[in-house]
Amino acid sequence: MSHPYETLPEDRFWRSAVAGRDALEIAGLWKPKFRIKRRTRIVTAGSCFAQHFSKALVARRYRWLDFEPGPSVLTPEQRRDYHYGTFSFRTGNIYTPRMLHQWLRWALTDTPPPEEVWERDGRFYDPFRPGVEPGGFASPDELFASRRDTLAAIAAAVRGAQVFVFTMGLTEAWQNRESGVEYAVCPGTVAGRFDPGAHGFVNHGFAALMADMKAALRLMLAANRTLGLLLTVSPVPLTATASGNHVLTATSHSKSLLRAVASEMMQAGPRVDYFPSYEIITHPAYGGRFFAPNLRSVLPEGVDHVMTQFFRDQAAAFGEEAPAAPVPPPSPATADEAPEPELTEAEELRCEEEILAAFAPDARPGIMP
Repeated sequence: MSHPYETLPEDRFWRSAVAGRDALEIAGLWKPKFRIKRRTRIVTAGSCFAQHFSKALVARRYRWLDFEPGPSVLTPEQRRDYHYGTFSFRTGNIYTPRMLHQWLRWALTDTPPPEEVWERDGRFYDPFRPGVEPGGFASPDELFASRRDTLAAIAAAVRGAQVFVFTMGLTEAWQNRESGVEYAVCPGTVAGRFDPGAHGFVNHGFAALMADMKAALRLMLAANRTLGLLLTVSPVPLTATASGNHVLTATSHSKSLLRAVASEMMQAGPRVDYFPSYEIITHPAYGGRFFAPNLRSVLPEGVDHVMTQFFRDQAAAFGEEAPAAPVPPPSPATADEAPEPELTEAEELRCEEEILAAFAPDARPGIMP
């Protein structure tokens, strides 16, 4: 052997692995670290795209767990509206590593969450999950009681899971200037009132993102030393940016940092892995075929292709037969069983960030597109 490249396999070369193939035949993008079987206890959290992940697991009869399933009397529509069954607990979307770390500190340590409450029209909203209760809570006490249920569910999920799937979505966020806590959305959008003296914009850099992901992992492993963390990065572009940059370049900046964090976390130890759903949807090799005409929403066939690769790569790594297609959904269940999937179209995703689209110039009263 005159040099190392002479013995590399074909998937290490662009021509044989990418350019010489149809995009749908590109395979082996993921070399999974840990085995995920049908009975593996899996929980999910993160940005909007994470909702697709849980749906695909349930459809193939994998053991996705819901630790906050909600009252049994709710209809499927009500469960969707109230964010039950969206993730493994009722936090709504968790977009940034800071938000994940924040929720885990409140759930797994003695750190109390702030008592800040947003109000609108006599109803009360949780600043850290303002979209979970349509129309708001009747009182702050009701809000705090509901949040305690969610914190208990997070703690139970971390301690009871074998794999925690977290989809990172954003680097941009709004914080309370005094306490440093991070909100789910900008105050004044869903509810509350924006105060420039009290509320500040932050666009987390690489060091801050890494510090929060490492801190979140430490908390999870302290509660469950056998837990595996599977990171993904949402391929969905930003709805809007407060960074001062064009939303296209702001998206590239944000996703690049999150992708770099995922790589660094994966290389740091055996308990963290990364699955490349971001590359499968966004890479030029796929020609944008998985995006809807708005160039933002991921089409169902894109989600299906992502999850097909997930199961195929698991099967290739561990000598199993990959599930070929989704199976009929099971009955609704609790954290011990798989619940009925409820997301049937991309439009049904529950995403707090989407509210920002309503403030675009062409959506304002009196302005024509």
